[in-house]
Amino acid sequence: MRALLSGYYGKGNGGDEALLATLLQMLPPHVTPVVLSGDPEQTRDRYGVEVYDRMAVLPVMQALRSCDALIWGGGSLIQDATSAVSPFYYGGMMALAQKIGLKTIAWAQGIGPLKRPVTRWLARQTFGNCTKVSVRDHTSAAMLADWQIPCILAPDPVWALEGSSVPGLWDLPAPRVAVTLRSHPQLTQTRLANLTRALVDFQQATQTFILLLPFQQRQDLHIAQLIQPQLKDVSQIMCLEEPQLLKGVFRGVEMAIGMRLHSLIMAASEGCRCFALSYDPKINRLMEDLDMPGWNLATLPDDPNLIGKTWIEHYANGNPLSPETTQSLVDRALMHRDVLSEALG
Repeated sequence: MRALLSGYYGKGNGGDEALLATLLQMLPPHVTPVVLSGDPEQTRDRYGVEVYDRMAVLPVMQALRSCDALIWGGGSLIQDATSAVSPFYYGGMMALAQKIGLKTIAWAQGIGPLKRPVTRWLARQTFGNCTKVSVRDHTSAAMLADWQIPCILAPDPVWALEGSSVPGLWDLPAPRVAVTLRSHPQLTQTRLANLTRALVDFQQATQTFILLLPFQQRQDLHIAQLIQPQLKDVSQIMCLEEPQLLKGVFRGVEMAIGMRLHSLIMAASEGCRCFALSYDPKINRLMEDLDMPGWNLATLPDDPNLIGKTWIEHYANGNPLSPETTQSLVDRALMHRDVLSEALG
């Protein structure tokens, strides 16, 4: 059996690459993956799979017709908050796959926001005609329930990604704190300056070593480069592209401060204390599910001293998830693997 995997792959986003790595890890052995990617050569080299350019219409059509199944491979693919085009790209491909008789799986989806009636209609139609659907949060499950579409609700599959040890990590000073910020309209120059000042104060108070982790170098690296000179000799920018290494780095970290959803999931799964800076409902959902402390960026305190003191308090007295809770999340994340096994038989 051949399955076409469609997601935001090959775009340099560590979270989406982690979803692809986990999907490949969870596919049944008899299924041959065919991946649509924004960087086919890199994806082919990294995973050793058959790959096509996700924007090349004719090759995508040929790949679709050569496969037995189409899998929406995780993440917030069906939303119109960042792009009105995204739901039409993914939804149109799913509708075509359904029309030509492929098995179709919406796997580990986070649905919405869907602000436009036409994208809500498209989502309802395509999800409703899927062979199997799994989602990663209660809000998405509630939306499908309103549409009377059955689904499996399970934690994000990246909870179950197998991490790898990062060479050289243990040679860096300890204890370590990881920081993952991304460019976003809500991360204004003033807020970034306040976060940087707070981070300097936090480092001086805790004597920690700061790891600046760009999860998507195109968006994140320049922010890390702005912060790092303020933490000279007590920080390092660490650019890791392989998802297993990105997850593994948190094994050597005491606390994570993050905007990126999957940086927080990876950190929490490896036993770190986490503090979220939310720019998106999906991060608020994670904060609610895990009782994770944090702020919405839009309402970030204006006082760097307050930010720094809050981080120091969490570093000193906050708790990571218990091993039992973490194991439960990992076990339940494997329900996404069961969805694949049942649908692809």
